[in-house]
Amino acid sequence: MSIQWFPGHMHKATKEIKEVLPKVDVIIEVLDARIPYSSENPVIGNLRGEKPSIKLLNKADLADAAITDDWIRYLEMERGVKAQAVSQQAPDRIRQLTDLVKKLVPHKADAVGNINALIMGIPNVGKSTIINTLAGKTIAKTGNEPAVTKGQQKINLHNGIMLWDTPGILWPKVENEKSSYRLATTGAIKDTAISHDDVAFFAAEYLLRAYPERLAERYQLDPVPTTELDLLEAVGRKRGCLVGGGRVDLDKVSKLFLTELRDGTLGALTFETPVMAAHEKVEVEALIARKEEEMAAKKAARKKKFKKRR
Repeated sequence: MSIQWFPGHMHKATKEIKEVLPKVDVIIEVLDARIPYSSENPVIGNLRGEKPSIKLLNKADLADAAITDDWIRYLEMERGVKAQAVSQQAPDRIRQLTDLVKKLVPHKADAVGNINALIMGIPNVGKSTIINTLAGKTIAKTGNEPAVTKGQQKINLHNGIMLWDTPGILWPKVENEKSSYRLATTGAIKDTAISHDDVAFFAAEYLLRAYPERLAERYQLDPVPTTELDLLEAVGRKRGCLVGGGRVDLDKVSKLFLTELRDGTLGALTFETPVMAAHEKVEVEALIARKEEEMAAKKAARKKKFKKRR
């Protein structure tokens, strides 16, 4: 599954970001702590240049704490990057972000005028909730549906920081198929754009390898099934997701499974590690290189064919 989901307002937002970047002092990128690699927008990395960047691993309460620590160390290996785990459950931790912003641009911390901080992230990553916490009031619209924020706005935090908010943006195409599934699993992409059972199968396969004990505890499974299909059918029978003849309704149990996974009912889960990301980056680079070679070969073949006709 290769996801291509780039609504018009996202294209507009990307263009606007490019235009305002020269005025920006710090970039704050909100990531999903459960999928820091898959929720990190490569477009932002290309646009950032040498500007200081803060990577906020949001929804940390839903992620595996030990792996989140690994991610913070990994992300901070990049020059000019500071990483911090946050969640709605600890608003004071979010408010400390203002001190970190000022530390990253000390030459402007005591200067006249505001520090311009651009905050961005993929849809449904919790960016608006972070903005409201920093502002101390409801400014940005929140919701559990992706792509709630539609336009850019500037928010004066009245503490020396001007926050530039942008709509949640995805990049035109997610090249890494595994990242596509992870984005769908955590709800970054509207459910209308995917097949529930397809995504549930992907999530089930991973959880059977990484967190079998969580599945056993939540669904009272002994033994735990060894395949994703057997797992979903076992959960379906436990939860009464049945149709005629006692067969399991895969669509219904898939929706239930994904809902419990997303809201933390299955416990704190992380769907990728820095080691996995490093391997997948190499794979994606090789994939893109092959596609470029194929495109170049097709272009050369067309030119050759055209010359023959002349």
